[in-house]
Amino acid sequence: MPVVTQPTVHGMHGSLFESFVSPSRGSTELCAWRTVVGPTQQGTAHRVDREEIFLVLGGEPVLYLDGRPEALQVGAVVFVPADSEVRLDNPGMHEATLWVTAVAGLQATTVSGQQISPPWAQ
Repeated sequence: MPVVTQPTVHGMHGSLFESFVSPSRGSTELCAWRTVVGPTQQGTAHRVDREEIFLVLGGEPVLYLDGRPEALQVGAVVFVPADSEVRLDNPGMHEATLWVTAVAGLQATTVSGQQISPPWAQ
């Protein structure tokens, strides 16, 4: 059984993405990473082309799904359907940490039209 203890770390839009499972690490179907959002950080709105699942591990982030905010607590799980617009903010004074699972190859487009192929999902 493959056990991953050291993630590959990426930074984007003021957050850290700690990749544990991805095609670049041997997966063929799934990706899993930990997202760390710093205090008072506002995320970048983007539309995802595949489903994602968020699990809050720490902090009190606010997730905007298609423009509607949802204040989250530790243990909350959010299902993000494909073609949804997502933004993850952390208005708090402590880091917010989330576990994210998605299908390999996830792509996103920011509201400004920038295409993103996140390396933690490739």
